[in-house]
Amino acid sequence: MRIERLGRDAIRVSDLVDPAGWTNLLRPTIAESAHDVVPGESDVVVIARPGRLDDVAALVADLPSDRVAAAGHGGTGPEVADVTIPVEMDGPDLGEVAERTGLTTDDVVRRILGVPLRVAFCGFSPGFAYLTGLPDELHVARRASPRRTVPAGSLAIAAGYAAVYPSPSPGGWHLLGSTDVVVWDVDRDPPALLAPGTIVRFTTR
Repeated sequence: MRIERLGRDAIRVSDLVDPAGWTNLLRPTIAESAHDVVPGESDVVVIARPGRLDDVAALVADLPSDRVAAAGHGGTGPEVADVTIPVEMDGPDLGEVAERTGLTTDDVVRRILGVPLRVAFCGFSPGFAYLTGLPDELHVARRASPRRTVPAGSLAIAAGYAAVYPSPSPGGWHLLGSTDVVVWDVDRDPPALLAPGTIVRFTTR
């Protein structure tokens, strides 16, 4: 791992295989010294409380080597609840994905339903969780032409990730299905249904 400072109040821990595992490891470990731990695709940013940046950097650097190895190379850290999301596999891009991958549409459906996917990080829009763990054959590039609006609840894949769109927004991912489950609700605590480390399974409804 590599540690660097970001301004006065944050550090970034880079070159991580499993940022979500790191996030779940760090949050309870440094809760008294940090406001938040935010995972990215291959790094974690730790935002320190005022005047506590040196403490945060020292705590991260002094983590026991066995916990560092587990979190930095695929460990999950503390347990995070599983979430099952019922979906209707009725997406407009299901046939295109089947054609691109050389599979039938039924094969595509079978390869995504019931498979344990994991939230690696969140971004793009509030509540948008990037899920890893798709079978290799479903790793397809983004659409050549993004849509101006993707409906909330759309189950989509692109670039090795799966996601459920939390709100209507532009998007260039392939739409495979839809769900009525609300993954972002400002009146819920917490608003986001899916947090880093969460295991997600899609099922038919």
